[in-house]
Amino acid sequence: MKYDYLIVGAGLYGAVFAHEAKKKGKKCLIVEKRNHIAGNIYCEEIHGIRVHKYGAHIFHTSQKNIWDYVNQFAEFNNYVNSPVARYKDELYNLPFNMNTFSKMWGITTPQEAKDIIAGQIADLHIGEPENLEEQALSLVGRDVYEKLIKGYTEKQWGRDCRDLPAFIIKRLPLRFVYDNNYFNDRYQGIPMGGYTKLVEKMLEGIEVRLNVDYLANRQELETAADKIIYTGMIDQFYGYKLGVLEYRSVRFETEELAVENYQGNAVVNYTDREVPYTRIIEHKHFEFGQQPVTVISREYSSEWKKGEEPYYPVNNDRNNSLYERYRELAAGEKRVIFGGRLGGYQYYDMDKVIMAALEMCRKELP
Repeated sequence: MKYDYLIVGAGLYGAVFAHEAKKKGKKCLIVEKRNHIAGNIYCEEIHGIRVHKYGAHIFHTSQKNIWDYVNQFAEFNNYVNSPVARYKDELYNLPFNMNTFSKMWGITTPQEAKDIIAGQIADLHIGEPENLEEQALSLVGRDVYEKLIKGYTEKQWGRDCRDLPAFIIKRLPLRFVYDNNYFNDRYQGIPMGGYTKLVEKMLEGIEVRLNVDYLANRQELETAADKIIYTGMIDQFYGYKLGVLEYRSVRFETEELAVENYQGNAVVNYTDREVPYTRIIEHKHFEFGQQPVTVISREYSSEWKKGEEPYYPVNNDRNNSLYERYRELAAGEKRVIFGGRLGGYQYYDMDKVIMAALEMCRKELP
C-alpha cells in the first residue's frame, strides 16, 4: 500500500481529516470527482468577487475551539448574516424580530407583538399539529406564516405545506428585540479571500487528484491505501442495492451585472409562491466588496435525480429507516469509514462538519 489513507472527496470533512492525518505522519491521497477542491464551499473568483458557487456559506459557531481551529487557515471578517425577506413588494427583516413585527403591524413594543401573535394562534384552535402548516401556524400565527413561511417552504420542498410533516419545523424562533443577526452563535464571519483558499491551506503538502471518480475507478484506487475515508453518497457506494435515498437539489442561475450594488444585501429571500426562485445571493456583500460590477445568483429548489448534485437529505421516516440499513452495512466495513454530509445522510453546518471530522480523527489517529 502506497498511502495510509485514501480520502474520497476534497470537501471540508476530507480536508480536515487529511490535515490532521498529515500532522500525525500519515500519507494521504485525496481523489475528487469535480475539477476543484473545497466541495460545496468552493468559491470561484469573478471580477475580484468570490462567488459561492454552490450557495451561500456563512461560518458560525459557538465553540471557541472550532473558531480557533479555522482561524489557523484564514483570517475571518466581521460579516454578520442579516437576510431580508421580500414578499411581493414588502421587505421584512429576518429572523422574525421586532423590526419584522413593526413593519408588518405598525406596532412598536414587544408586548404588542406578543399579543397579536398569541391572539392569532388562539383563533386557529389547532390541537396537535398534523402537518407543517398547522405546526407553523401554531408557533407564529397566520400573518407571519402566510407572508414569510408558506411560499418559501413550498418552493424549498416542492410540496404544499399541508403535505409536509410537522417535524420539519420543530420551532420557529421569535425575537422580541430589534436584532437582525440571523445566528445566535458567538463567532461568525467569512474567510477573507474565500473558502477555497482556506481549504488550500488545509491541504498544503497533501496529494490531491481532481477529476477522478472513485466509484468508476474503485478497483484500482482501493488497493492504493490501507484505509478509505469516504465522503460521497452512502447509498451510491453500495450501488443503491437497498434503495435510493432522497435529496433536494438546488439549481443556480448566476449573472454578472454592470451595477455596483444590485440589492443592498448579501441574501434576499423571496417568500411568495409566484416567484420561482427561493432567494438571490449578491456575493460581493459577504466581503464588503467595492467592485464597480456585481454578481448575483438566483437559487431554484428541485427534486434530486441521479446524476445531479444532492444538497439536502429528506429526513422523513422512510429515508431515515433506509439510511439505518445502509449504516448497518457501513458498520461492517473493515477498511472504509463514512463521513460528512453525504456519507452520514445528514445536513451539517460547517462547524459541525469540522467537529465530526475531528472526532473521527481522535478515534482513528492515535
